[in-house]
Amino acid sequence: MREMEFTIEDTEALKPGMEVGVTEGVLPTSYYYTIEHALGMSANFKQAERLKTRRGIVKELKETPQFHIAVLEFDE
Repeated sequence: MREMEFTIEDTEALKPGMEVGVTEGVLPTSYYYTIEHALGMSANFKQAERLKTRRGIVKELKETPQFHIAVLEFDE
């Protein structure tokens, strides 16, 4: 299992246990992921760190002083 954090704005749209899809974005030297329908965005990842699957489960929702974070778990 692999966990990734996504910065989110709308905490009402995601609930722990939900299955969500992610799309991959390409930058010149890295990749990033967006929870489908623009609900959240990941950090940038190198080629060797790319996701192999595009479906994940919301494991946890966290709040920091600056952001809301969704932790997604991927089966890889």
